[in-house]
Amino acid sequence: MGDVRAIDPQEEWSLLIGGEWVGTASNYDVVDPNTTQIVGHAPDATVADAEAAIASAKAALPAWAATSPVERGALLQRLADVLRDKAPAWSALVQAETGATINVAETMQVGPNLADRYAQYAIPRNLDRAEMPVAQAASALGPAGLVGAAVYRRPVGVVACITSYNFPLVNVAGKLAPALAMGNTCIIKPAPQDPLGVLLLGRAVEEAGFPPGVVNILTSAGTEVPAALVRSPDVNMVSFTGSSAVGARIMADGAPSMTRTLMELGGKGALVMTDDADVGKAVGAIASVWGFHSGQICTAPTRVICHRSKVDELVGSLTAVAGMLKVGNATERDTLVGPLVSEQQRDSVEAFIRGGVEAGATLVCGGERPDLPGYFVVPTLLADCTAEMHVVREEAFGPVIVVLAHDDDDEAVALANDSEYGLFSYVYSADNARALWIAQQIQSGNVALNSVVPHPEAPFGGFKRSGIGRDRGVAGLEAYTEVQAISWQA
Repeated sequence: MGDVRAIDPQEEWSLLIGGEWVGTASNYDVVDPNTTQIVGHAPDATVADAEAAIASAKAALPAWAATSPVERGALLQRLADVLRDKAPAWSALVQAETGATINVAETMQVGPNLADRYAQYAIPRNLDRAEMPVAQAASALGPAGLVGAAVYRRPVGVVACITSYNFPLVNVAGKLAPALAMGNTCIIKPAPQDPLGVLLLGRAVEEAGFPPGVVNILTSAGTEVPAALVRSPDVNMVSFTGSSAVGARIMADGAPSMTRTLMELGGKGALVMTDDADVGKAVGAIASVWGFHSGQICTAPTRVICHRSKVDELVGSLTAVAGMLKVGNATERDTLVGPLVSEQQRDSVEAFIRGGVEAGATLVCGGERPDLPGYFVVPTLLADCTAEMHVVREEAFGPVIVVLAHDDDDEAVALANDSEYGLFSYVYSADNARALWIAQQIQSGNVALNSVVPHPEAPFGGFKRSGIGRDRGVAGLEAYTEVQAISWQA
């Protein structure tokens, strides 16, 4: 492990385009949400920079797509090795720009998981397959005979990877690694709030030895650059993680070019508790909304649908837990709840809470602004909620939990499905068969039983407004391919 990288607010940063580090005419401030101090000045790319990156990725595509899977895998493994050595030294910078607590920064933002996301794609996997021959009768199309076919997975082409602010490096890894493994070239556009760690990743890509133009990185404060990527006919696919509203705009902007999309969008995670659920176990999962990156995670179980007989016990336990969680300086080891990423996000979450109270929800705890310099919201619990409330229907993306009561399993399922979202849901019950039945009725791309831990190779994505397509594992590789069938008659 290298030495921890010093944070220099005056460091000059550049874009990675075509294997060259390119300066920009202007920069914008990256702010530490924990202190409101400036972390650095990110290059503010222009539409011309975006066009140059697109041209670079397009020019590099034929050679990269023709590179053997073994060689592509070797480069990904080399990148994983570089990251395993260098990434821990980036933790101070990434922690400062994301506002993550030390524990989250070191284990989730730049920990071993980052390198592992690349290494898992370093072993080439042949996703091609053959179809069994089929007897075909004579027709106007041709004579009778046996028809065989081979189905090949081909690269989509140039992929724009547009990522969210909550886990900037890990989000990029989840897109870049499978896209490169399948022979695509990429343009990375990280969220404007915390792009500096992604620029460091570009240096690791360079050190690993990827050919120029295979990976390009653009940073910008506004929407013009990502819009240029989405609208370009030379960008064949957009892989996006972020809000459902932005996802809808991407679909509209890319429609004229029939741009392929992979979207992991918003969520309003339902956690169903039956009348025999272990309240203590469920409380630990639910409280992760508060202690894990301050609820800034789309899979968080923020919408608790609890059997009426358990509501008082649940609310009492969550209230007690909230009082035990230290809200404070994210650089202190014992802090469990850090800041939200920006002043705008803090204000949005506060308005969300006020709206819930005005609609009739009971503010059990939280809601106030702590006396801290950063963008903090204390753990907040709203009870006596009903399905039509805005706080129940929309994602706060902050440390806010809402509780609804139900009287039987059918009602619980109906409440869980009464949502425009369907990304990740949870079921807590002492009866595993009962939990499985409930899970199968929930309209959600992922459901965890008596746990908040997903399987790392299981397809991940959402129903309804929570996304299009699936990533992780084999599904994540297939997402970055086009399917070509070649048939013949014997």
